[in-house]
Amino acid sequence: MTREDLLSTVESLETRIRKESGAARLAMRPEFIRLLDYMRKTGADVPGRLRRLEATLCEEAVEDMFDNVPV
Repeated sequence: MTREDLLSTVESLETRIRKESGAARLAMRPEFIRLLDYMRKTGADVPGRLRRLEATLCEEAVEDMFDNVPV
C-alpha cells in the first residue's frame, strides 16, 4: 500500500468517524489507531487533525469506561 493509498484510507475512516457518535464512533477507534500506528512505523507524517482525532477518541474511550462506574 502506497503512502497515498494509506492516507486515503485513513481519511475515509476519519470521515466516517466524524459522522458517528457514541458507541459507533468508538467501535472504529481500534482500526483508526492501527492505521495511524502503521503510518508512523512506515515513516509517513501523520497530519495534526488525525492526531487530534486520535486523542479525542482516546479521551472518549476513557470517559466511556467511567460512565458505568457507581459513585
